Amino acid sequence: MENKIKTDIITLPIEGMTCASCVLRVEKALKKLDGVQEAVVNLATEQAQVKIDPSKVKFEQLKEAVEKVGYNVIEPAQEKIEIKDIVDKEREKQFEKLTNDLKFAVIFTIPVFLISMLMMTETFQNALGTLTEFVPYLLFVLTTPIVFKSGRRFFRIAYNNLKHFSSDMNTLVAVGTGSAYLYSTVATFFPDLFGLSAHQSHNEIYFDTTAVIITLILFGRWLEAKSKSRTSSAIKKLIGLKPQEANVIRDGKEITIRIDELKINDIVIVRPGEKIPADGFIISGASSVDESMITGESIPVEKKEGDKVIGGTINLSGSFNFRVSATGTKSILGQIIKLVEEAQASKAPIQNLADKIASVFVPVVILIAIITFLGWLISGSSFSVSLIHFVAVLIIACPCALGLATPTALIVGTGIGADNGILIKNAQSLELTHKLTDLVLDKTGTITEGKPKVEEIFFIDETQKEFNLRLIISAENKSEHPVAKAISDFGKEKNIQLIEPDKFKYKVGFGVEAHFGEDICLVGSENLMLENKIDFSNYEEMIQELTSKGKIVIYAGINSKPVALISISDPVKKNSKQAIEKIKSSGINVIMITGDSEKTARTIAAETKIDKYFARVLPDDKASIVKSLKGENKIVGMVGDGINDAPALAQADVSIAMSSGTDIAMETADITLMKSDLMDVYKAIKLSHLTIKAIKQNLFWAFIYNVIGIPLAALGILNPMIAAAAMSLSSVSVVTNSLRIRKKNL
Repeated sequence: MENKIKTDIITLPIEGMTCASCVLRVEKALKKLDGVQEAVVNLATEQAQVKIDPSKVKFEQLKEAVEKVGYNVIEPAQEKIEIKDIVDKEREKQFEKLTNDLKFAVIFTIPVFLISMLMMTETFQNALGTLTEFVPYLLFVLTTPIVFKSGRRFFRIAYNNLKHFSSDMNTLVAVGTGSAYLYSTVATFFPDLFGLSAHQSHNEIYFDTTAVIITLILFGRWLEAKSKSRTSSAIKKLIGLKPQEANVIRDGKEITIRIDELKINDIVIVRPGEKIPADGFIISGASSVDESMITGESIPVEKKEGDKVIGGTINLSGSFNFRVSATGTKSILGQIIKLVEEAQASKAPIQNLADKIASVFVPVVILIAIITFLGWLISGSSFSVSLIHFVAVLIIACPCALGLATPTALIVGTGIGADNGILIKNAQSLELTHKLTDLVLDKTGTITEGKPKVEEIFFIDETQKEFNLRLIISAENKSEHPVAKAISDFGKEKNIQLIEPDKFKYKVGFGVEAHFGEDICLVGSENLMLENKIDFSNYEEMIQELTSKGKIVIYAGINSKPVALISISDPVKKNSKQAIEKIKSSGINVIMITGDSEKTARTIAAETKIDKYFARVLPDDKASIVKSLKGENKIVGMVGDGINDAPALAQADVSIAMSSGTDIAMETADITLMKSDLMDVYKAIKLSHLTIKAIKQNLFWAFIYNVIGIPLAALGILNPMIAAAAMSLSSVSVVTNSLRIRKKNL
């Protein structure tokens, strides 16, 4: 048997990425390392999620690989400090620097632009007279600080790229503005080289173009940074749920400690209005707790001794003590944060085309710009005019929008999902949900409440009623099945004394068989009775009456004779019918599967307007039904509880688990619903449609912008300053369009 390879997932916060080309370069560098199984880099979060074999590659090697291609990895200076805090502080610092560079550029660009515009009028030129010869020198003095201070970032990154034989958006900006600045400087100090007189040179210089381009691009990046910070608000909100301190009992005394000092089995005191600092179980006291921030359920939940509490939720009324069962990343809140971060860092298949284009985008644009320059020069235009069209082509091109199109929409979409208790595992799950053709619903716990209750037991032989009831309750008491538990609970209510069976056997999908001395008791489905030749045909009328009302009928036989019929109710959830109608209205076929009888299944299907259903389905057969549907070239989703339906969920294209806060579903399902409400399945489907629609709009804009903009610049229709404004706004528009998802109601 092969040993399973241990894998770790490392998150690398990366500084200096500006476009899709940067993303691909970092991914390529990381994937080259032996021991790196997968690397996904996200421009919007500025992070890399790297799946590694820790025995082959370490953090230092990953860091070195990123730095070799010209980017920085942010890491904490001290072990106790959380990386998120370091990243946030670093980003605040970078944003402050960007703001200062922009302010500095604006201060110098305004006079450069105004002087250049005024110099185009004869009135101003006549007023200056011979002083016009000094205008180029003044513009040089005003523009140079912009290039070497505010624009330094573009040239520094472009130089690093050159050292690694690569290119990105910064290369385009540096070559474009650098060419205009260099030409204008030479034309100012050595006009003879271009056949210009000192009096003419002010008409043939482009310091204003250089200054305005740098300022507009910095402004675009500033807007982009502001917008991007809004896209990640969901993660910040989740992290903000954690309190900073906890009150614990140690050595018989109450002390206040930092939350990261909490240990498993600590006893924590929680008072009204306080946040619960970790997961655990109440050992004394009672209260009502607001869990809306985790589950999306607005109604407070009553908690008593023995009940589980979730870290990050708010205690409303009473006080209680609880024993800590999970902290940090092991807690439910920690798992949610991790799941959302991984989803936001993942890459949707729809992004593949954009990646392929981004890999060759910058070199192709530079080639087009050179052809444009030569074309205008050969056709008889002056060097300066040809240069300006060359610059316009470089500046109009925008690989940033391509890099931001998918991740920004994905971050907003998954964030909205987390706010509503809908946890999406990755981008692929979201894209497949958008394509669903069929949705399979397990009846129990999905469509119905999943809390079966015995309504009545009909005994065939009343003479031995009490003895037979003891055998039935004792047999079911050994089973973990929800229906068996309902029957066992019924026995507790009636104070039935249990008998320990000599032999017990649970038959999956059928029921139980228990031996009590000479007596053999069978409790379960009709199939169990048929298999053991126990005949209930004389009671068909009663069975039909019960199943027509949607009741689950459990059969009991003792010593090969029919003994009782047990009527079990499991009512349909209040939102199920409306949710199913909405799912069907979005063009998805809804299919119900259940282990119940044909008649019970038909009644529930009719009540919820489900057209297709499968009855008497054994647990192992659920996966076969999903597989069969997929064989018909359908994209199939499966909704279950994440535990009993594991094979069917694994078989589905999209698995949706109603977890009610359990961490099992988070590990296995593509989408986890934190509250058991079928309406959230519809919301997840609607969210996938909104997110994928935004991604498609973003990609369309990114492509069409470049397809139209580059030819217009090459033909001389767009000047470099308009090109710079358009390029800056293209990235901002993509981020803004992604943020529009927030305004939609799920």
